[in-house]
Amino acid sequence: MKPNVSDVLMELSALVARNAAPDIPPTDRAGALGLTAALLAIAGRRWDDAAHNLVHENRELRKLLGLSGQDDDLRIPALTGENARLRAMLINRHAEIEGKDQQLEDAIWAELAASTVRRLTPGSPV
Repeated sequence: MKPNVSDVLMELSALVARNAAPDIPPTDRAGALGLTAALLAIAGRRWDDAAHNLVHENRELRKLLGLSGQDDDLRIPALTGENARLRAMLINRHAEIEGKDQQLEDAIWAELAASTVRRLTPGSPV
């Protein structure tokens, strides 16, 4: 699962609005605001790293696929779409070379492991 920052921010907006009502019990309000603070910190971190990580990942995926080119549109939705397209191509490429090209297989696994590390958020258990 990959949380969408926009969806998380919209949910937090609704949570804050609900907790502005004067009849919310203080313990409920404290719990909601604590959760909101934690999620805002995670969203801020992911947002700060998102474009950098996607450009880096797209560059590495193109190398593994033997493709040239670069990301011209640096907006997050465009980068995410290109990343999904390249990852789909990599899955097909990986299936084609499995058991035939150990060096490329190792490089694919290394990049997948590295991309997992780049996507970790503070407090991730992995």
